[in-house]
Amino acid sequence: MDPTKVNAQVIDVINQVQLATMSPQVVLTSGAGKAYQSVAQSTAIAVQDAADALRNISTIATTAVGVAMAQLLATGDTKYQTAISEAQKLMQNATTDFSNVGTAAANVLKGFPAG
Repeated sequence: MDPTKVNAQVIDVINQVQLATMSPQVVLTSGAGKAYQSVAQSTAIAVQDAADALRNISTIATTAVGVAMAQLLATGDTKYQTAISEAQKLMQNATTDFSNVGTAAANVLKGFPAG
C-alpha cells in the first residue's frame, strides 16, 4: 500500500464535515447566534449595573432618612422632614430609572435577531 495515497472514503468524510460546518448558512446562523448571546450578556450586565445603582442609592436614602429622623426627634425642627421627603424622592427616581433600564434592555434584546 502506498502511504502517499489517501483513501477516498477519508477524503469524502473530510468534505462532508466541511460542508456541514462551513457552509454559508451554517456560518451565518452560528455568527448570528453568537451576536445574540453577546447582546444578551450586555443587556444583562446593564440590568445588573442598574440594580447595583439602585441598591447604592437605597443605602444612601435609608441612611439620610435615619439621620434626618433622629434629628427631627431630637430637635423637633421640621426642616428635617424636607430631608426625609427628598430621600424618598431620590428612591422613587432610582426605582423609575431601574425600571427604565430593564425595559430598554428587554426591548433591545427582543429586537435583535436570534439567528
